[in-house]
Formats: sequence, C-alpha cells, structure tokens
Amino acid sequence: MRKPKAIIVGGSIAGISCAKALILAGWDVVVIEKTRGPPTGNPTGAGIALHPLSQKIVKSWLHQPDLLHNITLPLTIDQNRAVDREKNICRVLARDENFNYLQAHWTDLHSLIYNTLPPEIFFWGHLYLTFCISHDKSTVNVKAKNLKTDEVIDIAGDLLVAADGSRSSVRQTFLPDSKLRYTGYCAWRGVFDFSENENSETIQAVRKAYPTLGNGVHMDLASGTYTVLDELMYKRLNWIWFISQPEPQLKGDSATMKVSSDMIKKMHQEAEKIWVPEFARVIKETKEPFLNLIYDCDPLTQLYWDNVVLIGDAAHPITPHCARSTNMAIADAAVLGKCLERWGPENLHSALEEHQSVRLPVTTKQVLHSRRVGQIKLGLPTPDREPFDPNTASPEDCEILKQRSLPFFDDVPSILE
Repeated sequence: MRKPKAIIVGGSIAGISCAKALILAGWDVVVIEKTRGPPTGNPTGAGIALHPLSQKIVKSWLHQPDLLHNITLPLTIDQNRAVDREKNICRVLARDENFNYLQAHWTDLHSLIYNTLPPEIFFWGHLYLTFCISHDKSTVNVKAKNLKTDEVIDIAGDLLVAADGSRSSVRQTFLPDSKLRYTGYCAWRGVFDFSENENSETIQAVRKAYPTLGNGVHMDLASGTYTVLDELMYKRLNWIWFISQPEPQLKGDSATMKVSSDMIKKMHQEAEKIWVPEFARVIKETKEPFLNLIYDCDPLTQLYWDNVVLIGDAAHPITPHCARSTNMAIADAAVLGKCLERWGPENLHSALEEHQSVRLPVTTKQVLHSRRVGQIKLGLPTPDREPFDPNTASPEDCEILKQRSLPFFDDVPSILE
C-alpha cells in the first residue's frame, strides 16, 4: 500500500520534530522552509530548557540517546531571588533543587534532531503560499515558491501540518480574527561566549556571584523587571532581561527588533543601576545582544480542520516565562505521531481528534499560566492580586515563581507511556 504523506510547513524545531515523529509512525513527509538551509555554527540564538518529557522523547529519536547529553548542561536548580541594588541586598524568593531540566542552545538541539532525518525531504528556500483541500477532503495540495528562481511548485499529500510559528499563515486562513497579543514588555537577550578566556575576571566574578551557575537557572527580580541567567555547553552564558515598554513598531513579521548602538549603550547603563555588578558586566561584554518583543495569543478552541493540523507556536503562541515553547512543540509532535500510528491513515480525522483532545487542555492552561507568571514577575496588574513586589513578597506569594507551579508540570500523556 502507498504510504500516507504529510506536508510540514516550517523547518524549525517544531517542524523537524514533527517530521521525525511522523516518519516513525510510517508516514512519508516533506518539509517546506523559507530559509536557505539548515542552521550551521552558532548564529545568534537562545538557550532552551528541556523538560524531562522532552528529554525522553528526543532520546527516543536518536540512535545514540547519550548524544543529547553531549550538547546540554544540567539544570537541577530553579532559583528566583530579589535584588535591591540601593540596599545591596539579595534574598532567595523560591528555590527548587529537583528541577531536572537540561539546557541546550537552539542551534545545537535543532542540529541533533535534523541529523537523524533524510536530507531529501527538505525544500529549503521555499516560501509557503497557500493550500487547497480536495472536495472529498481526502487530500491537500500545497503551493510554495522557490525564493531563488521564483518557480511555484505544487505538492500533494494526505495531511498538512502547520509548524510555521506564532505568526502562522495557515492559522490565519482558518482564524483570520485571531491576533497576537502584545504583553506590554520586551526582552533583551544575549549569549556571552567566553571560550577564548574561560578564566577571565568577568567569568570568575559571575561564578562567585552565582555559585550554582552551570547547574541551574537563576532569575533575579527587581521592581518591575527581571532577568534569567544560565550556562550553555561550549563555554557560553545565556541571559534574558525583561523590560516593560509600549509596543514598538516593527517592519516585517519578525518579533526581533533591530537595535542601535545608542539603545545598547542605554541598556548597559540601566543594567549597572539595577543588577549586581557581576551580571551587568556579562551583559556589557556580550556581543550583538538583541531585543525580542513578547507576544502570546488567547488559547484556541481547536487545533485541526479537516486534514490540516497546527502544532508548536502555530497552535499556541506562548510567553517564555515557563520555558514551554520548544517543550510544547516536541510534545505536540510526539503525540501527533502516536495518534497517527494508532489510528492509521484511513482514520485520519479520528487521529487528529485524539491529538486535539490530548494536547488542547494542557496547552490552554499552560499558555494562560505563563501569561500570569510574566505579569507577576514584571509587577503588572492582575485581576485578583496586587502587583508583585519582590522586596516584600511572602513565601506563599512566591510559590508561583517556581517552574513546578505550571499546570501539568509532571504530566506524561498516556499515549506516550
């Protein structure tokens, strides 16, 4: 019998995770991605904290499961503390010493999964244009344009998987009124490479200020702002700094804003006023910091239409406070693969219905929880509580700061057991 065929739009971690899961379920796949080729080296990117379930899934996709540990560092500690530079005080607000995550760089994780896939399934440098479902709803046809030659190609398949990110064009087709919601804040981000001088004064000082660096994720909270600091493999530090500000005007559809030298200089000056000097120095010495605008979306009420399904950020744009975006995408892919394998191609709609019934309750609560955590950590108003002040917060108020407070934190879908 002919193998069923899935067309995946998007070659990021969500898309390639889906490709892997569907191939294991017995499907043929093609992946359409507008970038010219897979990421190489270490371009500007960000750290990813992998949940234990994601670790288990990714290891199941690898011929040598230990390869995951070759590109990651352990995150066994999840710590939040209040920082008051005026009084020169730092106090722990919440600490979890059984966190059990792994920290990876985005490019390293993408490469690890990508290298398990046959390269011929990828249409690099192709821009998704549109799709059409057949009258009997048995097939889907996708048009994409080769960005080098402008040639438009047609690809026919049995299933379209939209893994095209938070600004998903496929989602807009079904939900034209579904809009991204600007959260009211942005995030400066950077990766500090200290591989050429791992015993520099900067590194020695920051390790003294954060003794569990390399074994945990460290969040410092000040009034109306907070930072994240952790270590990556290959002598790199990953940092994020969330700042409330009105929504800037962006050109194009990227959530990353171009920054000027004046903006960077001002950011450095603010860091010296607010944060401990050891961390401010890491920020100042980081090359090419970048600024992300933070958006999410009100949870959707469905994830599939006929033989089209949304996964990853296309299905549930989420804020980064609970380290869920990549973890949700990997879980989406694994659950979809198992549902398709269980039901077979002749029962596609039953498979998509089960996938939706498993994932939608989880992603809905996690999107809303992450939104709430962001509002609390940035001291923004919420309907049911006073703005959070890290300098006066009680231990009870601080429990929500822990990643473990996330709904379904330890949940493993039965289909993946």
